[in-house]
Amino acid sequence: ADFNYGADEYDAEGNEEPKALPEGSETMPYIDESPTMSPQLSARGQESGDGVSPTPTDGLGTGGERDAGKGLEMRKLVLSGFLASEEIYINQLEALLLPMKPLKATATTSQPVLTLQQIETIFYKIQDIYEIHKEFYDSLCPKVQQWDSNVTMGHLFQKLASQLGVYKAFVDNYKIALETAEKCSQSNYQFQKISEELKVKGPKDSKESHTSVTMEALLYKPIDRVTRSTLVLHDLLKHTPADHPDYPLLQDALRISQNFLSSINEDIDPRRTAVTTPKGETRQLIKDGFLVELSEGSRKLRHVFLFTDVLLCAKLKKTAVGKHQQYDCKWYVPLADLVFPSPEESEHCPQVHVIPDHELEDMKMKISAIKSEVQKEKANKGQSRAIERLKKKMFENEFWLLLNSPAIPFRIHNRNGKSYLFLLSSDYERSEWREAIQRLQKKDLQAFVLSSVELQVLTGSCFKLRTVHNIPVTSNKDDDESPGLYGFLHVIVHSAKGFKQSANLYCTLEVDSFGYFVSKAKTRVFRDTTEPQWNEEFEIELEGSQSLRILCYEKCYDKTKLNKDNNEIVDKIMGKGQIQLDPQAVQTKNWHMDVIEMNGIKVEFSMKFTSRDMSLKRTPSKKQTGVFGVKISVVTKRERSKVPYIVRQCIEEVEKRGIEEVGIYRISGVATDIQALKAVFDANNKDILVMLSDMDINAIAGTLKLYFRELPEPLLTDRLYPAFMEGIALSDPAAKENCMMHLLRSLPDPNLITFLFLLEHLKRVAEKEPINKMSLHNLATVFGPTLLRPSEGESKAHLTLASDIWSHDVMAQVLLYYLQHPPISFTELKRNTLYFSTDV
Repeated sequence: ADFNYGADEYDAEGNEEPKALPEGSETMPYIDESPTMSPQLSARGQESGDGVSPTPTDGLGTGGERDAGKGLEMRKLVLSGFLASEEIYINQLEALLLPMKPLKATATTSQPVLTLQQIETIFYKIQDIYEIHKEFYDSLCPKVQQWDSNVTMGHLFQKLASQLGVYKAFVDNYKIALETAEKCSQSNYQFQKISEELKVKGPKDSKESHTSVTMEALLYKPIDRVTRSTLVLHDLLKHTPADHPDYPLLQDALRISQNFLSSINEDIDPRRTAVTTPKGETRQLIKDGFLVELSEGSRKLRHVFLFTDVLLCAKLKKTAVGKHQQYDCKWYVPLADLVFPSPEESEHCPQVHVIPDHELEDMKMKISAIKSEVQKEKANKGQSRAIERLKKKMFENEFWLLLNSPAIPFRIHNRNGKSYLFLLSSDYERSEWREAIQRLQKKDLQAFVLSSVELQVLTGSCFKLRTVHNIPVTSNKDDDESPGLYGFLHVIVHSAKGFKQSANLYCTLEVDSFGYFVSKAKTRVFRDTTEPQWNEEFEIELEGSQSLRILCYEKCYDKTKLNKDNNEIVDKIMGKGQIQLDPQAVQTKNWHMDVIEMNGIKVEFSMKFTSRDMSLKRTPSKKQTGVFGVKISVVTKRERSKVPYIVRQCIEEVEKRGIEEVGIYRISGVATDIQALKAVFDANNKDILVMLSDMDINAIAGTLKLYFRELPEPLLTDRLYPAFMEGIALSDPAAKENCMMHLLRSLPDPNLITFLFLLEHLKRVAEKEPINKMSLHNLATVFGPTLLRPSEGESKAHLTLASDIWSHDVMAQVLLYYLQHPPISFTELKRNTLYFSTDV
């Protein structure tokens, strides 16, 4: 079971500053006696470790399911978490009392800071509350530290509940205490200095010795505490066996606490204040969605809500099954105080820890494999339980991907000091958020502070108002929803018009895969023009995609703006638009021309789609004089070479000037350039070398891939394809090694020598991964199917999973095995016959 009470629920109380009621507010703090209310309603400065739970957890089951031992163990966890927060609370009360004695001492002198009456009003009942809790803490602490299953402490909670009358007096005086403190601060500089920085002692085992907190924040603590104690009683009762001597005492304490909360809430109606802005207008939800926040060094999935005048960042609270779900506010920033720091200003921001691409690719493979299993189970009328289990696993993996793949920073800064950092996978999305906020900021906005009650009501309204209900992962889709397209989308970006003045312009293309958008291609920069003519073709791999987005940028060459952070995009978005990829409309053999209008700019493009089965069809060339579509043995014999000339030349050029190119082999080259190179190699034109040295490096990398893809038979041969698939699936490492080396030895010499030549090149590319971002895993994903996919006639025999994504992933794993293997030499391989020589 997930025992995270201490961390998540109770000790998040550190030294955050709750927002007290604004001056002149008519409402008292509303205290909710329901156990589902978040005990901490404030915009939190400090956070506990709390990623969103990928699945709603059932806590630890109901009393009937749980054995008494587990329940008692949980009691200890609940109590130790509460004890830690009780220690913090006592330290906070102590800090509040610290200035009281010197203030009293000066009150009777000729130069008093405050009068005795003012001191009495501001610190009313704090001493009593402190003594009650100190006694409670001193009695409970040894019981938790010397824990055994027979320990009883119900009487301590009962006594604490019976002393709640002191809190009633405190609450009745709270508003006037706050007003008095505020007035005294304004009129007395000495008191202002004291009340702005009260030193709170850190917990015994914490590294921080002291933290500074305002008096206003500390005066709010007792109000917050009443709810906290009630919540703990709920949890303790849940995990206390009914026959335990503490059970009736805890029940009694809970009854008293709830009655107390009801009595002080009767006269309060907070519902009217939170849903209006300070100017009395209705506060409306403008936009909401899931974003990844980098908080204290770790990634957390947040649900972000943009209202008319405030940006609120929340997380969905863990609730028991069947319970009404609620949001917990992590922080909010009034739009009047919100600024977007420029890249230069954000240099001191934390560096984003980017997950290596190969880990993301690995996870995609896992998800694809699970998808296949789900399809198989469904086809075989499998048990719904097995399908549910697979779906749960798929959700967890997709959730991980959603959390770990975004890397584009989106920074929000509150003028009053705190900065927040979101990570997005799509610049399109980032600009949507930024534009929505900037539109609202054009209005005359006022700065404000929400009282705990207003914040509670506003956060409560999020659940009803939200427009995005599900985390954006494909496993959240219903079975009858479109699964999206798998295969290759060919896009030609023709031109754009509608620019007011000349600029250096380029476009990027984004598609959604695995539920979120990623950038897939980028045109060259067309310099100093109002009508760029790119006419570039790209081949984009689709993985369950439903939309295509086009963004048009103005290139920034200003060195001062270029950020040290690789993923910062400082180029200015001139326009953006998206279209739905309708499977019926897209799946034609012909090009389909379209225009996206954005901000007065029109971008013209054409596209066509080929499914995965079609995209790797190997069609032998009709003329055997060229190199594309001609058997490798024919080409090497004709050239009297061991490795085809085209392979050697392309690899040499990539190693000369493309080995540090970001996304080499993954980023599409311009299709027209690739076709031009193909024609030159096929004609064996003497200008090949000149052309190669002038050509964009991505086009050369694309030509090499195209050569292998168009071989009439894959480089690793049709005959051995099934054996490679079986060999990679072996569990025992020694058996796998034997089999995989034996298979290489079984290849014809030209195929083997070319494969080993390519293998060493790809390893050299991966050595530059920190610069080119291409890991062995990435390269295996790009080249695996290209080198292994059987030719048309064969694939029908081998691939019962022809349209299945899974086979692509296995092909990638085969190549990855050889890429990760120590260097393999042709002569060693041929000489070494220790491996078994029976056919696999």
